[in-house]
Amino acid sequence: MADESKRYFDKAYDLRTTAETRRHYADWAEVYDLEVGEEKGYRQPARCAAALKAAGLTMDAPILDVGCGTGLSGRALRAAGFGSVDGCDLSPEMLERARASGAYRRLFEADLNRPPLDAADGQYGAATCVGVFSFGHVMPDAIDDICRVLRPGGYLVIGLNDHFYEEGRFPAKLAALEDAHTIEPVSREHGLHLANVEGSTGWVFVHRKV
Repeated sequence: MADESKRYFDKAYDLRTTAETRRHYADWAEVYDLEVGEEKGYRQPARCAAALKAAGLTMDAPILDVGCGTGLSGRALRAAGFGSVDGCDLSPEMLERARASGAYRRLFEADLNRPPLDAADGQYGAATCVGVFSFGHVMPDAIDDICRVLRPGGYLVIGLNDHFYEEGRFPAKLAALEDAHTIEPVSREHGLHLANVEGSTGWVFVHRKV
């Protein structure tokens, strides 16, 4: 099992199209939690949930877990005390795993690179994007529609690894949105991404919608 799941992880950064990504995650869904959550020690879900709690979001505020996958982030949000979490993801197979976790009120499919999301303007008090922005996955321009579904004063929480951050498009997008007074920074923290992978670190950013 471990060797098979490692193959999925290694190939995730080689994906180039939405169809490839959907097929890859359909195959990966069954062993994703084992490999990423347990074997590699994924720390971003808990870090993002803690950052959102520290920002001061009320425990009953509705949250959209964007790119929720199998539900690792939703479970972390629930463990932090948040009680109203919805989720969306590209992969139906991942969503089935998320549904089984019991962490979500509502789950729906979404291709984040092809907006809009199936959510109303200003519907959520926060949106979390944990491991969503990456090579061959979701591009930074998706933040525009994620901001649309946030209420004024709502929080945008993004966790991503150093490799994609250093590529440059992500920090450029955040800077553009800050300059346009769409969002304002609340906090940023550098720390562990995958605890059991040497040198695997990443960022957690919290912004507030203006």
